[in-house]
Amino acid sequence: MGGYDRTITMFSPDGRLYQVEYAREAVKRGTTAVGIKCRSGVVLLVDKRVGSRLLEPSSIEKIFKIDEHIGVASSGLVGDARALVERARVEAQSNRITYGEPIDVETLAKKLCDHMQTYTLFGGARPYGTALLLAGVDIGADGKAHYRLFETDPSGTLLEYMATGIGIGRQAVMKLFEEEYKEGLSAEEAVLLGLKALYTATEGKFDMNTVEIGVAGEYSKKRAVKKVVESPTGSTTQILSFRKLTAEEVKSAVAKFSKTVKKEEKAE
Repeated sequence: MGGYDRTITMFSPDGRLYQVEYAREAVKRGTTAVGIKCRSGVVLLVDKRVGSRLLEPSSIEKIFKIDEHIGVASSGLVGDARALVERARVEAQSNRITYGEPIDVETLAKKLCDHMQTYTLFGGARPYGTALLLAGVDIGADGKAHYRLFETDPSGTLLEYMATGIGIGRQAVMKLFEEEYKEGLSAEEAVLLGLKALYTATEGKFDMNTVEIGVAGEYSKKRAVKKVVESPTGSTTQILSFRKLTAEEVKSAVAKFSKTVKKEEKAE
C-alpha cells in the first residue's frame, strides 16, 4: 500500500482512502442489525451477542431513542455509536427549539452523515467506526405520517431502504430480504422476518434472549399510545412514536418465531 493507510488525508494512486475502508471493516465485524419498513411503521432488530454468561445483557445497548419519533440501531464500535447518538439528540432538540417542530428523519440523517464525512477530510482524527440505521416518522404537508428508514456508513454515505442490514451478517440478511421481503407487511410480520434474518445471519447460533427490538410506528394496537404532533402547516395529527418493545413483547415475538422454526425443521 506504500503507506497510503497512515493518514486519512492521503489518497492512494487508485483513488482509495484506506482509513475509511478500515472503518467499514470495523462495521463488518460488529453485531448484526436489521431494519424493515412495514405498513404501519419501521422495525429495528439487533442481536446483542453477549460474549460471557457473567455479563448483564441489559447493559448492552444497540438501539437508541433519539427523539419522540426517531430511533437508531448501531453496528461497529459502540463508543463511536454513542457519540453519534448524543450528537443526533442535540440536533433533534436544536431543531425543536429553533423551528418549534420535530426534525425530519432525512434531515437528521443528512446532518449526521455530513458530520461523519468531515472526519474523512482532516488529519489528526479517524473516521467513525460505526454504521447506523435510522428509523422514524415524518409528517408531510398533507398531515399524514410517512415512515422512513436510512442507512449511514463511515464515509458519510446516506441511503434509504425498504429493508436492510448492517454488521457481520449483512450479506446473509440482504440475500434473505431480496427473496422474502414484500411491501405491505404488518409490524408483527416484519418483526418475524427480522428475527429470521438474524437467525439466518448467525446460522441459528444467536441467543433469542439477547434480541433488542425497536419500532417507529404502530406495533400492537392494544398497547399503542398515540401522540399529537404538529405538521409544518400548523395542523396536528396523531401518530405512534418510536419505542423499544418491552421484555414481554420481545419474548412473545421470539416464542412465535421459535414455533415457526420448529415447524419448518419437522417439515424437512
